[in-house]
Amino acid sequence: MKEKILEKATDMFLNLGFKSVTMDDLANEMGISKKTIYSHFKNKTHLIEESTTQLFCTVSEGIDHICSLGKNPIEELYSIKKFALMHLKDEKSSPQYQLQKYYPKIHESIKEQQYEKMQECVVVNIKRGIELEIYRENLNIDFVSRIYFSGVTSIKDQRLFPISKFPIATLMDEYLEYHLRGIVTPKGRKILNTIINSNHE
Repeated sequence: MKEKILEKATDMFLNLGFKSVTMDDLANEMGISKKTIYSHFKNKTHLIEESTTQLFCTVSEGIDHICSLGKNPIEELYSIKKFALMHLKDEKSSPQYQLQKYYPKIHESIKEQQYEKMQECVVVNIKRGIELEIYRENLNIDFVSRIYFSGVTSIKDQRLFPISKFPIATLMDEYLEYHLRGIVTPKGRKILNTIINSNHE
C-alpha cells in the first residue's frame, strides 16, 4: 500500500503542484482514508520527502541507462532531456517552484543531489565529446559543467522564465542548443544541426 500511495502522490504532485495537493485530495483520489496514509507517512512533508527522493532515483537510473548506451555525446544530452521531460510531466504545474517556495529544505537537499549527479554525468559527456573532436579541445571542463548545471537550474525559476511566456519543453530545447553551440567544433555542429532539424520535422 505504501508504494501505491507514493506512486499516486508523486503523480498528483507533478501534475498539480506540491502545495496544491492536500492529504484529503490524495485520500479521495485513492478511495482510502487519511488514516491509512498517515499509517505510512507521518505527515505531508514526510510524504513529499519520500516522493522527491523516489523521483530523483528513478530519473538518475534512467540517466545512467542512457549514458551506458554509448551514444555520441550530443545525442546523449538530447536523450536525457527527453527522458527528464517525460518523467517530470512537462512541469505544467511548476512543482519545482512550489517545492522551492513552500518546502525549501527538501528543495535544497534534492538540488544538492541533482548537482552531484549532473556534474558526474556532464563531465564525462564533455570529456567524451572532446575525445571524439565534436567539442572544442580548449574547454575548461569544470567551468562548462558548472555553468550548464547553473543554467538548467535557472530556467526552472518562474520569476525569470514565466511558463506563460516560456513553455518548459521549448525552454529546455533552446537552452540545450545554446549550451551546445558554445562548445561544439564544426564537426559537432553538423551533428547538432541534424538532430535539431530531425526534431523539427
